[in-house]
Amino acid sequence: MPDMNGKVALVTGAGSGIGRATAYAFARYGAKVAVADLDKLGGVATEEHINSTGGEAIFIEVDVSQEMQVKDMIDQTVAEFGRLDYAHNNAGIDGEQALLADQTTENWNRVIAVNLSGVFFGMKYEIPAMLKQGKGAIVNTASVAGLKGFGNIAPYVASKHGVAGLTKSAVADYGTSGIRFNALCPGVINTPMVAGFMKENPELIDAVIGNTPMARVGEPSEMAEVVVWLCSDEASYVNGHTFAADGGLMAI
Repeated sequence: MPDMNGKVALVTGAGSGIGRATAYAFARYGAKVAVADLDKLGGVATEEHINSTGGEAIFIEVDVSQEMQVKDMIDQTVAEFGRLDYAHNNAGIDGEQALLADQTTENWNRVIAVNLSGVFFGMKYEIPAMLKQGKGAIVNTASVAGLKGFGNIAPYVASKHGVAGLTKSAVADYGTSGIRFNALCPGVINTPMVAGFMKENPELIDAVIGNTPMARVGEPSEMAEVVVWLCSDEASYVNGHTFAADGGLMAI
């Protein structure tokens, strides 16, 4: 099991789903956690759970599409805990469903702002904090939609392809810095966002399970363990990887 005692982790979108599960996992392995989310109720609930179960966490309210809020988030984390070892840039939205030509410009701009610019802003300010200590690990949440195309969600697919590319570019820029960068590409995971999508498209549930070799959706805790492993010293030679954790969906 990873030993993260004395380390500091920052997780965006930590008020629910994969982000919350990852924040819990980091705390369970000993890290202090900055819990960041635009959803104050969800973020505070994550923070309180960690603190009430023997961990140490702070909540930071942030809209990751706003650069200065992201900068302040990282400044607050370092001011509170003295360092930044791990970052999981996870906050994201799915956006509206429509054929590409029917997508609104407003939806496009919002999805790109949160899913892609939000990751860029995070890395822009996380990297200097990690360079000061000569080591760190960043995991960005992409998606299997960052590995192939899917209909009716073109802005989301484009944003997640962008996250995968941004992650690889960071490796090219900082390969010898001591900082590692990887992208988590979840399949269909049992999160509130996916539940909402499935509610609007109930016919997709059987289709997704039928197309997944493991014949089930994944759980946020399963994604959290991948993130923690990618950040840990056990994954010290894993860099620039788009890690599909999808029950085998992309294998067939």
